[in-house]
Amino acid sequence: MSLTTVQELEPYTGVEPDQAWAEEVRALAKKRDAVLLAHNYQAPAIQDIADHTGDSLALSRIAAASDASTIVFCGVHFMAETAKILAPGKTVLIPDARAGCSLADSITAAQLREWKAEHPGAVVVSYVNTTAEVKAETDICCTSSNAVDVVAAIPADQEVLFCPDQFLGAHVKRETGRENLHIWAGECHVHAGINGPELAERAAANPDADLFIHPECGCATSALYLAGEGAVPKEKVKILSTGDMVHAAKATQASSVLVATEVGMLHQLRKAAPDIDFRAVNDRASCRFMKMITPAALLRSLREGADEVFVDDETAARARASVQRMIEIGKPGGGE
Repeated sequence: MSLTTVQELEPYTGVEPDQAWAEEVRALAKKRDAVLLAHNYQAPAIQDIADHTGDSLALSRIAAASDASTIVFCGVHFMAETAKILAPGKTVLIPDARAGCSLADSITAAQLREWKAEHPGAVVVSYVNTTAEVKAETDICCTSSNAVDVVAAIPADQEVLFCPDQFLGAHVKRETGRENLHIWAGECHVHAGINGPELAERAAANPDADLFIHPECGCATSALYLAGEGAVPKEKVKILSTGDMVHAAKATQASSVLVATEVGMLHQLRKAAPDIDFRAVNDRASCRFMKMITPAALLRSLREGADEVFVDDETAARARASVQRMIEIGKPGGGE
């Protein structure tokens, strides 16, 4: 799929829709027998109208288990594809098919096949933030919360190809100590932009704050370095998936939390623990692809049945197998 570049996308304006919009969305969803799913990085209005909000894998599993015949996935394209892979008999709509993902686009199926040819016999572990075609070339998928467990379950003497996120791969390599783990040099442009110096500056200015760090972030290594050097207490540094951040928000004893991930996550965290002061490490870390799912786009999708997501049967079957192998290793935990 050819995707629009970040620079060409129009950002979400932040204008909240009115009550009439919400009523029409709910009426159209009922008429279409649709369940509305919204990723944690969506605009607050989209999160609040959804039947379920969460990370991509959890939402895809909800889609598969739902009695609804139609899934409206408010997220980016690979997420809607994953829902279609796990629920092949359902109609899956994404409100704007141009909503891509820089991380998923950082490796193609052809590139993965070439990489596999250079390392015959290696086990391919791919993050769920990948296209259906890449999942089809994958042995085992993983999420950010179970990537370490997935890799640890592979025999120690077997080479592993980990793609596409270099920062999550570095986290897995640190945790497993595995030298035969080869990491693809991909990244999410939003998470990569949350850097170590700004994390250090924010942490120094907020010494009592917990740090919630997504492992895709460019600052994850810096967070562990700060903890190792004693600049931040080790117990305050938490490397977490988006789903796990919600659980941690409910459990933390801190009065303030610095959050290193896409800023849409703050909405769910504040709902989960309204008495805690959640602040972004980088308040410019907003994914313009995610924000393409506007209230108007959602309404259009429900009115017109646009844009439907398709995955061919062979690709879907192979991709589904790689997801199932992940599930067989252990509970998927939080998704991306």
